[in-house]
Amino acid sequence: MAQLGFYYDMMVCTGCKTCQIACSDKNNLEVGTTFRKVFDFEGGKFPKPWAYHLSIGCNHCADPKCVKNCPSGALYKRTEDGVVMQDKDKCIGCKLCTWSCPYGAPKYIEKEGKTGKCNMCVDLLDMDEQPSCVTACQMRALQFGDIEELRKKYKGTADIKGLPDSGITHPSITINPNKEALK
Repeated sequence: MAQLGFYYDMMVCTGCKTCQIACSDKNNLEVGTTFRKVFDFEGGKFPKPWAYHLSIGCNHCADPKCVKNCPSGALYKRTEDGVVMQDKDKCIGCKLCTWSCPYGAPKYIEKEGKTGKCNMCVDLLDMDEQPSCVTACQMRALQFGDIEELRKKYKGTADIKGLPDSGITHPSITINPNKEALK
């Protein structure tokens, strides 16, 4: 099975949040609910200030805690590509997935009484298209594909400041980090 994942280049991301907006639009999310979020970090002082951005969504982990801890079986991994999916009909709204994910990927949607999460735009994938966050990125800071191929091509790391240790879930993401983001 090929495991799909994301490559994110912090060095070219401008923090415009277009990926976040594209995801919200694609998933028809209400204001305040986001499956992909762009975080801004800044520090230092004159004459050496620094700033960087982090775009993060579901990492479709090799060992997803949300799937392991879902009592209803609503969350599962697609066998053909490793995408962490959700069967909304099975979701009981217990929020255990939101508490289990160290990345905060599943979101509780009050109006539905259930959680929701990034599904890597599987409807687009099934038509040989890219996820909406990837195609929307003006700087091409987000790439998508087989995670092992992305790691070979771009190197990178999944261990940066602000993210949990990658050994917890083995996320399917590799990041070209800003030097200030290195642990």
